[in-house]
Amino acid sequence: MTSTDADTETGTQTTAHQGSGSAARSSPFRHAEIDRDAAPQFVLPLVVRIEKAAPPARTDALETAARAVLVLLSDERATAADGEWAQAVRDWQDARIRKVVRRARGAEWRRASGLPGTTVTGRAPAATPAEDVTGHEDGHGGGDGHEDGDGASAAAAEVRVFPPVPLDGWPKELAKLQVSGTDLSDPEPPPAPDPTGPVLWLSPHVEMSAGKAMAQAGHGAQLAWWELDDAARAAWREAGFPLAVRTASPERWDELTASGLPVVRDAGFTEIAPGSCTVVADHPALRRR
Repeated sequence: MTSTDADTETGTQTTAHQGSGSAARSSPFRHAEIDRDAAPQFVLPLVVRIEKAAPPARTDALETAARAVLVLLSDERATAADGEWAQAVRDWQDARIRKVVRRARGAEWRRASGLPGTTVTGRAPAATPAEDVTGHEDGHGGGDGHEDGDGASAAAAEVRVFPPVPLDGWPKELAKLQVSGTDLSDPEPPPAPDPTGPVLWLSPHVEMSAGKAMAQAGHGAQLAWWELDDAARAAWREAGFPLAVRTASPERWDELTASGLPVVRDAGFTEIAPGSCTVVADHPALRRR
């Protein structure tokens, strides 16, 4: 399965797969013959919290964004036939699969947290390897460990994902948030990923800002989700969507792109050349196929 980025702020145009079993039955494309460019266009908004005094680490932000996409895709409000978000998610998946990552801090973050959505929290730098996925409804919940003052501190990534909105119909609380220039760094190189777990491999040949890489990681997670059967999806969700985002070595990248695993390709509207492979979604259940 291949996905092509088709949005200036990082989105995908994904070819429908005609697999077998439950994954095929839950294909996101209701009408294969539909002209996806002519369909009403929607976008999946993600907002990352970046306080000046306590920005998250880059890898934590990428992994948290990917999990946020999975949390939304598996939410009953999106999956149930009469779910609150179901129609918007169906319409979004029938057109180009766009995701836009914006950043917020302080009062901006609090206003964004008041909109319907789910906040997913990553790992503070001093935390154990266990990953915490936390859904907060209509707010980011309880104490947040952030301060708006000048004291420097490290922070776990926080990403809030919202149900899809029309491309030109963003809520005002989100429309005013900045898109470009979202960049982060890791205080030290991330450890090697668990070889038995899901890994979203980034291309070693493509440089991306943190914001674009977050959206691309989300695309990769979504492609993996679509390819899994019901049992594999349930197991992943029950485990809290553990995953790693890492940059592959050139040799490993060549192997991955030829492996048949889901690949995200970019249309080149921002930052990188058209047709660039950006992410390979490597999930254990897909390796065995």
